[in-house]
Amino acid sequence: MTALLWVIFMCHAYAADPLKVTASILPQKYFLEQIGGNRIDISVMVLPGANPATYEPKPKQMVNLTRSRIYFAIGVPFETAWLDKFAHASPKMQIVATQEGVEKIPMIKAGRHGRVNHYGTAVPVARVLDPHIWLSPPLVMLQVRNILAALVKADPAGRSFYQANYKAFVTELVDLDLKISSLFADSGPEKRFMVYHPAWGYFARAYGLMQIPVEAEGKEPTPRGLQRLIGEAKEKGIRAIFVQPQFSTKSAETIARAINGRVVVADPLALDWRANLLHVAEAFKTAIK
Repeated sequence: MTALLWVIFMCHAYAADPLKVTASILPQKYFLEQIGGNRIDISVMVLPGANPATYEPKPKQMVNLTRSRIYFAIGVPFETAWLDKFAHASPKMQIVATQEGVEKIPMIKAGRHGRVNHYGTAVPVARVLDPHIWLSPPLVMLQVRNILAALVKADPAGRSFYQANYKAFVTELVDLDLKISSLFADSGPEKRFMVYHPAWGYFARAYGLMQIPVEAEGKEPTPRGLQRLIGEAKEKGIRAIFVQPQFSTKSAETIARAINGRVVVADPLALDWRANLLHVAEAFKTAIK
């Protein structure tokens, strides 16, 4: 009889519906999977290939949102216009700011001479704060702590499960951070790389690199600005321009042709976050050489 009751209990436990949650971008899904495992069912708002600065949710996504218990925000621009609408559409849904506790830096804006400091920001800087906090493993440690707290609050029965996963993931993040740090340890003082969109400021700050942006605040460079960037690339020996799939590559291709270089894809929104970050780090390392 005891064995039968145990079987019934286990069947009921496994039949329980997972906690439905929604995140803004794909890398958050990766983080949530590491902490929540099969106890959560994750939807992502910004679809693959879309731009989180200008994204507009689909009607089906708004319907699905009403089933979510938690919405995990991260501070990307489209949230400014949509989070209040999400809250109105699903008033019982908790909205969690996973960026809570992260000190943000300004989005890079190329200075008159393209100078950048050791934080990966240029002189002068733009007023817009950089939302790309998921590209720095040390900052992801802060984000997943917020994720853990929200999941435990919504699903207290899963506390020990979430906490064990959190500890394991933080250990992985520490290992990843050390691996990337060692990758750039012997790169020399001039650790510059050129990007179309300045998404890699936190990554640059974490590993002592300097990103040089082609565009700033969504604006293409002027012809004069393009010539300045070409001159700087030649002066610094830059032979690769990094682009992301969500933006036009026209200006980057113009610079690449002028310096006899190449355009390289570095996607900040890939789902397989860890593998992608290592891949991009290795590409930066090759470009810096």
